Amino acid sequence: MTRTVLDAPPAMPALFARAALTARGRGGDLPDTRLARLGVEVDPASLAAYSRVCGFPLADSLPVTYPHLLAFPLQVALMTEREFPLALPGLVHVRNQVDQLRPIGAGEALDVEVWAERLAAHVRGATVDLCASVAAGGAEVWRSRSTYLARGATAPEGAPEADVGVSVGALDRVSAQWRVPGDTGRRYAAVSGDMNPIHLTGVTAKAFGFKRAIAHGMWVKGRTLAALAGRLPDAVSVDVAFRKPLLLPGTVTLSTEPVEGGWDVAVRNAKAGTEHLLGTIRPS
Repeated sequence: MTRTVLDAPPAMPALFARAALTARGRGGDLPDTRLARLGVEVDPASLAAYSRVCGFPLADSLPVTYPHLLAFPLQVALMTEREFPLALPGLVHVRNQVDQLRPIGAGEALDVEVWAERLAAHVRGATVDLCASVAAGGAEVWRSRSTYLARGATAPEGAPEADVGVSVGALDRVSAQWRVPGDTGRRYAAVSGDMNPIHLTGVTAKAFGFKRAIAHGMWVKGRTLAALAGRLPDAVSVDVAFRKPLLLPGTVTLSTEPVEGGWDVAVRNAKAGTEHLLGTIRPS
């Protein structure tokens, strides 16, 4: 394993430009590489902007999904390395698992480390897991696993089958309805750094086979957790599958059901009932 510690966050625009230029000719196995940053401090303005976009109340502790923003630039840097087998442009986030071991104070210094594992075969291509671990004071406080689908890609021979499903109950009761504006992808991209073109405009999304720009899966997850603010365990595991893309603009419903000290949740199209997100929230 090769572990590289970066002194500063990667420059995201340069990384996405590099990803576009080096998209062709990729393949093979995953590199045995880890990227890290140490002593990362959360910028209060960035935290406030993220909270506004997702609907979280301002608090002394980080939203459960916020550490993803600290890990994501490192994950992009890892995925743009020439040895990485899947092209970054057009990757679709299909599952995200987060474990928060305790609330994380907004003023804590954090060590962030990321790596890739489990290149798997999917009926529509290949998937890869981008993993992250966040520590404070030498102890892990948060971890995640983000599964991305590269449509049309081919996994190496003998690769396992992708595991992208999450099982929930019937969830027939609607708890809320949201109108999701057309600029949601651009607004979330501005605070998260996730400038994947499928989220930004209809023109750039169509280049990758989507009718319109689609919402970031992590925005949908964040918005769902924000709706449950104050009702989540301090130590919590949140596992969601991103189903059909949420085309922008759109109107969706949130359904919730208390289960085992946590919740089952679903976000669906308000008219057609198409599932955008299915998830479980449990004490950990």
